[in-house]
Amino acid sequence: MKKLPLIVFALSCAMLSACGNGQKINAHNEKTAYRSVKMIKNRLPEDIRTEYEMSFWMIRDAKKSDDEFLSAIDNKLPQDIISMGREIYQQRKNEGFAQYQQYKTWEEMMAKYDRERMHQGKPRTDIKSTEDHTSNREITYKM
Repeated sequence: MKKLPLIVFALSCAMLSACGNGQKINAHNEKTAYRSVKMIKNRLPEDIRTEYEMSFWMIRDAKKSDDEFLSAIDNKLPQDIISMGREIYQQRKNEGFAQYQQYKTWEEMMAKYDRERMHQGKPRTDIKSTEDHTSNREITYKM
C-alpha cells in the first residue's frame, strides 16, 4: 500500500513532463517530424505561420541527409526553427543564391509569401492585384 502513492506520484510527474513538449518538434523519424510540424503550425498565431513553415522547408532544403535534417530540428521550438531559417536565408543571400537576391530582407520575402498564401485557392477574378496596375480587366454583368 505504501508503494501506490509513490507510483501515482511518479506517473503524474511523467505525464506533466510529457505535456511540456507540445511546442517542440518530435523528429525521431521523418513521419513524426512532419506530423509534429503540422500540429505546431496549426497552433501558431496567423502572423508567424508562414514564417515557420518557410523556415522549416529552408532547413529541409539545406540539410540533404535525412539524419542530419532530423537531428537539426529535433526538440526545437518554433522560434528556433524561424531563427535557423533566417540564418540559412542570410547565408544563401550572401553566397549569391539567385532565388533570394530579389528580396532586400527576410521580412520582405515573408511579406510576399504571406500575400501569396492569402490568395491561395481563390479564383483569379477574386484577387485584386496591387502589383499589376497595367491590366484593365472589367467585368460587366447583365442584370
